[in-house]
Amino acid sequence: MAGMSKKERQTALLRLLEEQPFITDEALAGKFQVSIQTIRLDRLALGIPEVRERIKAVAEQKQTDLRSLEGTEVIGQLIELNLNEMAISILDIEPAHVFSKTKIVRGHHLFAQANSLAVAVIDADVVLTRTANIRFVRSGRLGERLVCKAVVTSNQTDRAHVEVTTRVGEDIVFFGKFIVVKMALDTMIGGG
Repeated sequence: MAGMSKKERQTALLRLLEEQPFITDEALAGKFQVSIQTIRLDRLALGIPEVRERIKAVAEQKQTDLRSLEGTEVIGQLIELNLNEMAISILDIEPAHVFSKTKIVRGHHLFAQANSLAVAVIDADVVLTRTANIRFVRSGRLGERLVCKAVVTSNQTDRAHVEVTTRVGEDIVFFGKFIVVKMALDTMIGGG
């Protein structure tokens, strides 16, 4: 994409961000073979917020669709939600998520992101995890972005099966098969 005019680059930038709204300025600079500063200036000229703001805007919109959890109970930022079908969340790994010595993500953060997404994707008042068969495939590291995708593979009246895969780029970091149960809110509050 080198040798484009500014107008051509900005048009291509708009198209690319429509397809991949969560791509970073660094990745855009690499794709267009320009400096990060040039990408930032192009975004500013086009009125496009930086990636964190784009993620935040989408996450706020998707949280209104949640039924089984409050938006703040999903670990990571919910960026896609089709109830009873699939959901995607993003978690940027910060110092609080890693062991200080190795800068490797603590496993409970990987599990929490996956488990909360497996629950959030189900369209019911109350959803609880019954079982989880999980596998840590490779270590996550400080500064990486975890993209977690939950897919409902079976959905019955009282339970659902959800497969969750967490990736960094193309690398699988975590995989889990969850069985979640659906309950009525009134049975949880002491009804009956």
